[in-house]
Amino acid sequence: MKLPNSARAVVIGGGVAGCSVAYHLARLGWSEVILVERHELTEGTTWHSAGFVGQLRSTVTQTKMIMYSAGLYPELAELTGMDPGWHGVGGLRLATTSERVEESLRLAGAGETYGLGLSVLSGAEVEEMLPLLDARDVRAALWLPGDGWLDPALLARALAAGAEKLGVRIFTGTRVTGLDVVGGEISGVRLASGSEEWSVQADTVVIAAGAASGQVGRLAGVDIPVVPIKHQYVVTEPFDVPSSMPTVRDPDNIVYFREEGGGILVGGYIRTPEIWDTDRPLAEPRTLFDPDMPKFQESWESAVRRVPALGRTGIVKVVHGPEAFTPDGEFLLGETSVRGLWAAAGFCVHGLAAAGGVGKVMAEWIVDGTPEYDVFGMDLRRFGGHARSASWARAKALDSYSTYYDIVYPGEERAAARPLRRSPAWVRHAELGAVFGEKAGWERVNWFESNAVPSPESPESPEARPDGWAGRTWSPAIRQECLATRDTAGLFDQTSFSKLEISGHQALLRLQRVCAGQLDRPPGSIVYTQLLNERGGIEADLTVTRLAEDRFRLVTGTAFGVHDAAWLRGHGLDVRDVTSAHACYCLWGPRALDILGTLSDDDLTFGYMKAREISVGNVPVLAQRVTFVGEFGWELYCPSEYGLTLWDALMEAGTPYGMRPAGYRAIDSMRLEKGYRVWGMDITPETTPIEAGLGFAMARDKDFLGRSALETATRPSRPDASDGSDAPVRLACLVLDDPRQVCLGGEPVRAGGEPASRVTSGGYGHRVDRSIAYAYLPAGTAPGDRVEVGVTGTWIGATVTAEPLYDPASDRIRRLPA
Repeated sequence: MKLPNSARAVVIGGGVAGCSVAYHLARLGWSEVILVERHELTEGTTWHSAGFVGQLRSTVTQTKMIMYSAGLYPELAELTGMDPGWHGVGGLRLATTSERVEESLRLAGAGETYGLGLSVLSGAEVEEMLPLLDARDVRAALWLPGDGWLDPALLARALAAGAEKLGVRIFTGTRVTGLDVVGGEISGVRLASGSEEWSVQADTVVIAAGAASGQVGRLAGVDIPVVPIKHQYVVTEPFDVPSSMPTVRDPDNIVYFREEGGGILVGGYIRTPEIWDTDRPLAEPRTLFDPDMPKFQESWESAVRRVPALGRTGIVKVVHGPEAFTPDGEFLLGETSVRGLWAAAGFCVHGLAAAGGVGKVMAEWIVDGTPEYDVFGMDLRRFGGHARSASWARAKALDSYSTYYDIVYPGEERAAARPLRRSPAWVRHAELGAVFGEKAGWERVNWFESNAVPSPESPESPEARPDGWAGRTWSPAIRQECLATRDTAGLFDQTSFSKLEISGHQALLRLQRVCAGQLDRPPGSIVYTQLLNERGGIEADLTVTRLAEDRFRLVTGTAFGVHDAAWLRGHGLDVRDVTSAHACYCLWGPRALDILGTLSDDDLTFGYMKAREISVGNVPVLAQRVTFVGEFGWELYCPSEYGLTLWDALMEAGTPYGMRPAGYRAIDSMRLEKGYRVWGMDITPETTPIEAGLGFAMARDKDFLGRSALETATRPSRPDASDGSDAPVRLACLVLDDPRQVCLGGEPVRAGGEPASRVTSGGYGHRVDRSIAYAYLPAGTAPGDRVEVGVTGTWIGATVTAEPLYDPASDRIRRLPA
């Protein structure tokens, strides 16, 4: 079969990722799709996968993708007549510590919101189900009947056969020698087989080359931070293990196992992983390394304790091969910085299980512009420019691998490859006892431990620490920072927030198209708005400041700048990322006007959602009258070289008034009290402004991307329903009956005893002394209605409450302090 001169899409890689992407592109109607593989199909990293499929994951999107994949297998079998290698034997996840039991209960609650069938078993029930196990130390276990395992080669071949049935042409023994880029866009692929060479013109190319994806990406000058790490498992000789044996995960003992050929396959995530350091990854087919049994000893000994029969059984096979890990253990999906060049890589942990889902979202993304699911957590653009550093990617990937089976507590911070990006005031934060978190490489203050001592005006209650997981990463300083901001002032460092500038004579015209809010306002105006996709889903949530007639600055979340800039560029805007050019400190609270007035002779009484150039001491500052905590004040932007001077001046001026430096945990508490949404939690590409209660931010007097979809979806059945109250769900504020039970996100919500929703975000509001959560509930839900929230296996009553809970009329924001 001869390679064509052109194709609509070229998929690079014949493993399960590439075959799935090709299949789903053809399924969506694309013809002239070709797939190229340097060896034979599956001979990179797919062939040696252990094949575990666990549907219950830590995020909604991961679980949806795996559930979709499970539904794809019968479709493939019917289309191709081939066995996709699925063994639906169910799965057990063991818990042997009290902390792991808590995790299991949280996961079980999440499973309810996903619609997964599961149950919580005792150790005795586990032994009854699987007599091979010694479960005397098992305190609980999750039983997921929909879990199982896959034969990786059979799955990939079934996907390939399905793709060929739909018109995809597959070329094996064909290596990629170059990627052609013209004007920042992919234009073709150069290929070779033996001594023959070809060029295939294509404006869509997908890199799905497993552990070699980074190497292929570099041919186009893009960085795909895949880190090949050596992973090992063994297979025992047969000893009459039934083929119906469930898969077993024992994370407290870093081991997993399943049946294989009448014996047992045993694997684990060791604490001392090793990178495959090579400049030619997967150059040879079916690459394996020599066995390293000393490194595998802990996993093997754990397996023998759990399955005593293994101590009397020999090992007949050791599989020690490369796995394509990533800096955070999650997929690398989406379009690269070269337009039309896509990646589907990093299938390190649950890649085989979610292969069908990956193909689905990638094909939808390429064909329709946006996938059905919210995939930001897997989006290649979640990393900044530092991801091109091999040493950074390696440090993060090794940490991700070695802690894969550790309990991940919400709010827990990892230490690998830190510190990296630091505010000009970082040295002052450290002197004040800052407890730092990290986001997108930035060191950010969670709280200042120096604030942990209560003030006489704001004593700390001895019962203040939340119960359970919410109390693990907590400090009394958070409350003191909130109350200081309410009573006097708080000073917050938000330098890490992403800042994007757009200028030119067509800047307003093009921004008006992509922003739902009305931007045609005088210079000095600030507009809160969303960027929507064609379905009306929220792709970004940000503020836009009109600096001049033809110049705008967009401020978005710390981790979202690369994503949002790419979205804007994809819609024809020329975007400059100026994040590192400006420090930003937020001075909020009733004494903010007095404090800033001691440093500036400028008129500081300009209105809410307005911006002015002022001087603060000797520092030139852009002051934006906006808040994310519900108190009067400003975001103060200055060139980075003035940042330390500005922080010192504000601290010196504010301390006599009782101002405290404060961190992001206080911000999160106060924004919940005001009902301010967070993108990626309360609002996502799967939710609309109408559903999220953000209809007020949409312009009624202009067209914008996504408007027609919203009008179709929310066409009112009543003349008075133009506010979107006919939307099928609305984001609702819940106040829990027990203030010490604090939600962290993902908890199940029941209404009338039936599953109704999940918590999008939650926390404790220190100014209102309430435990607050948000969840999408049927639009008819009204304040005063009762629901239940599952917090670590305990059902807590909650009341639907009108929002915002704090300063409902927003007088503290809009009016000048008395």
